[in-house]
Amino acid sequence: MEYIYSAMLLHAAGKEITEQGITKVLKAAGVTPDEARVKALTASLEGVNIEEAIATPAQVAAAPAPAPAAGEPPAKEEKKGEKKEDKKDKEASEEDAAAGLGALFG
Repeated sequence: MEYIYSAMLLHAAGKEITEQGITKVLKAAGVTPDEARVKALTASLEGVNIEEAIATPAQVAAAPAPAPAAGEPPAKEEKKGEKKEDKKDKEASEEDAAAGLGALFG
């Protein structure tokens, strides 16, 4: 998280987010920077509009469905076939998006 915080601090200060900048912020905070993580962070932030990313909440994973209350009949199961395939495609694209975000958080 300290890597993300250092990038956000540089952004808030109006500074360019570079490997050197992140390294300096981390060292000033008493953290020994990992060069690979610094490079990965700067590469993943390249071309990203940080203001837009902050303003737009990311949906990393869907919340689990609530358990049915006592006495309620179980929910109808999906029909096999197209619906199941569409659900798998949607889950795969959400997992791909989450994987990209996961790289930011180490």
